[in-house]
Amino acid sequence: MDQKELLKKTAVEMRKALLEKQVSAVELTEATYKRVNEVEEKIGAFNSFTKEYALETAKEVDKKIAAGEELPKMAGIPLALKDNINLKGYKTTASSKILENFTSPYDATVSKKLRENLVPVIGKANLDEFAMGSSNENSAFNKVHNPYNLNKVPGGSSGGSAASVAALESAVALGSDTGGSIRLPASFCGISGFKPTYGRVSRYGLIAFASSLDQIGPFGRCVEDIVDLYETIAGYDEKDSTSLNMPVGNISKTFKNDVKDLKFGVIKELMAEGVNDDVKKAIEDAVKIYEKLGATVKEVSLPLLKHSIGVYYIIATAEASSNLARFDGVKYGYRTADAKNLMEMYTKTRKEGFGDEVKRRIMLGTYALSSGYYDAYYKKAQQLRRLIKEDFDRIFKEVDVLVSPTCPTTAFDIGSRNEDPLAMYLTDIGTICANLIGAPAISIPAGFDKGGMPIGMQLISQILQEEPLLRAAYNFERETDFNTKFAEL
Repeated sequence: MDQKELLKKTAVEMRKALLEKQVSAVELTEATYKRVNEVEEKIGAFNSFTKEYALETAKEVDKKIAAGEELPKMAGIPLALKDNINLKGYKTTASSKILENFTSPYDATVSKKLRENLVPVIGKANLDEFAMGSSNENSAFNKVHNPYNLNKVPGGSSGGSAASVAALESAVALGSDTGGSIRLPASFCGISGFKPTYGRVSRYGLIAFASSLDQIGPFGRCVEDIVDLYETIAGYDEKDSTSLNMPVGNISKTFKNDVKDLKFGVIKELMAEGVNDDVKKAIEDAVKIYEKLGATVKEVSLPLLKHSIGVYYIIATAEASSNLARFDGVKYGYRTADAKNLMEMYTKTRKEGFGDEVKRRIMLGTYALSSGYYDAYYKKAQQLRRLIKEDFDRIFKEVDVLVSPTCPTTAFDIGSRNEDPLAMYLTDIGTICANLIGAPAISIPAGFDKGGMPIGMQLISQILQEEPLLRAAYNFERETDFNTKFAEL
């Protein structure tokens, strides 16, 4: 089988080829690494590779196929793992100098599930340092480039994971989403990216950015791949105190049903001024498809949405300043070589080990939590967060799925927003609301702009309502061919 055609297959199609013995798992893994060798220098999607692990896993898959044993859904499917998720025996750097040489002594829960389900992990995907960014330009090691245009960003912070799937360097990937860090790069790279309900997927072994917002989720080239990978990694974990002890259900049995019973709400505030004309038209065209499929569609208003950016950046930076206090040069990671006393060791280690964006967010968060400002900033942000959730609860009594652009624009030029942090932060204006309320959300391909760059459509549903969300995504995908387009590298 031709290498490129093989790698263009979805994970579902790859599984079929494996079971029919058109290709072996080892051949599929080796073809993936061949592709990596061809394009990785242009993309920069990976920080490190786990080839020995991937090939050992692939050999185990081939043994099971030869013995006629039943295979887990994702067995043998090449996957990229975001480099802030621990994988035992391999580097986990969070794309930071402070963890540049850190080797994980244990598996994250999702990594353990990948092992149990015989998923070959190709390598650790690049990201914005400690997942702080919207463009994947903040990595301490190298920038990630968008496969559709190498001069543009792939989105962040999970830009390496998204770019690897879009560039055919992996079939699927895992990322983490704190304020849109899965959905934004999925949108910019023309693939699908899903953030489950907060607590559906264990965060044990994920290097924390903002603990009340972070959630691990899948990338794929089709919704069915998203469903299969989500069901592989989801479930209760006693090691994670925020994990939901509730059944995930078998979404794969029903997500292909029609959407005639669903009510869609187009978010007025996210279709207003500032949205690119091509993006706006793509969402309007998508809405017409849902109407054609028999769904009910109406415009809805969420007046408190305008406060979500301010609320998010106070809460996220406050939690980040607390979570990153552990990186002090004492227990693990980088330690400055030039310190005369303990306090100097702390300050110099953090000054030399953290990048500019991480330092900026630590300072903002520390300020918001400081004596005299806690009530004015952090407490007020948490109160507004609750009011925003109540706003969404009100709307979800009227509709099942909310529709909006994933981002007001398509991918922007590398370096174009580096001097304006506020403009960069506003990139997340459509995505952060789902994290603030803990709801599931997905970005799926919805078209291309006049320059040929992908446009993403975001769908949001109520907490724990992944099934109608994924059903809505699947039905749109079935009526279009946007997910079958590929970047020409």
